[in-house]
Amino acid sequence: MQRRTFLKALSSTALAGAGLSSSLHLYGGDDPSGELPIIDTHQHLWDLKRFRLDWLKGTPEVLKRNYLTQDYLEATIGLNVQKSVYLEVDVAVEQQRAEADYINELIESGQHPTAAAVISGRCDTPEFAEYIRTYKDKSAIKGVRDLLQGSPRGRCLQPQFVKSLQLLGELGLSFDMTIRPTELSDGRKAVQQCPDTLFVIDHCGVADPKAFMPAHRDTAAHDADTWRRDMDNLAKEPNTVCKISGIVAHVPQEWDTEDLAPIVNHCLDVFGPDRVMFGSDWPVCLLGAPLSRWVASLKEIVNSRPLAEQNKLFHDNAIRHYRLNTE
Repeated sequence: MQRRTFLKALSSTALAGAGLSSSLHLYGGDDPSGELPIIDTHQHLWDLKRFRLDWLKGTPEVLKRNYLTQDYLEATIGLNVQKSVYLEVDVAVEQQRAEADYINELIESGQHPTAAAVISGRCDTPEFAEYIRTYKDKSAIKGVRDLLQGSPRGRCLQPQFVKSLQLLGELGLSFDMTIRPTELSDGRKAVQQCPDTLFVIDHCGVADPKAFMPAHRDTAAHDADTWRRDMDNLAKEPNTVCKISGIVAHVPQEWDTEDLAPIVNHCLDVFGPDRVMFGSDWPVCLLGAPLSRWVASLKEIVNSRPLAEQNKLFHDNAIRHYRLNTE
């Protein structure tokens, strides 16, 4: 559904049914400023009355509340966000199917900017095949993420895990890889065993901006040169794309756009203009900055690149790699 059609379709009744305010200013109008159109490929939503997110216990208070469509619409006012792709939120294992069904119904309602979803799943279990086949004919479901960031090292290389990754490719689904930056070499080994599966490398390989800031290098999660080398190697695999997302959540309290530039520019250079996509990582991005500041910083970093490449980053590549409906 085109953005203008989407806005017209949202009657006051529909908004009320979706828990939205009919007076809410959606997307800042028809964008007379000529801002780049955006497809956000990494949107989170969570309703803590519906789902249990145990990982929130150790996070700052800003994340310990509901984040629903209304909140997202408010956060994106004026940014010309036309569509978004939902990313699973690491719910309790027993709630995974309920989360997938919930987001699929939300998308199919046509009353939200969320146009597609990457759902959760446990790839290291034999039951994964039956689980994911349930969604293979759901056009809104584009892929799976099994969060590796908190897993024991080598989990993505276990035979059952690799078998599940290969199955995703057979079903025409992708895998979002969120893995510790010190384990990107393991990620590449998994990618190499699954040539028919598209891997979306989330959050610039979970890069830590502090690794590129002299005053903060001692507290960084990884070494800058090792990260560069590992991302270079991942980019050599033709079945990988890189999501420019997540990094703002790891900045120190005081930061500038130039602190993010080494990560962004390296990813854009090694993956090339056709294999990069913008993602907000909202609301997790709030750990470092409002969504509007993250978008502004990224636009500043890429401002000297050709406009066609900027459009690919913020919009066009998302349509292709997540196989989005352009109607």
